Amino acid sequence: MGFYYFLLLFIGVVLLIIGTLKKDVSRLVKIVIFLFVIGILFIVTSLFLLMPGSSDIISELIKL
Repeated sequence: MGFYYFLLLFIGVVLLIIGTLKKDVSRLVKIVIFLFVIGILFIVTSLFLLMPGSSDIISELIKL
């Protein structure tokens, strides 16, 4: 499972880099902002999932 978390982290970093490099394109501003936000969400999610004890937190949330 750690492989998929690192893959999610890698995709997030790639989307973040794409979002920052295409800041000079004015007609695609919405796409750049979308890639930037999705990249940050992927990075935060993968870092949360890699933390020790995150499986306990997720299991408690699923029980709701």
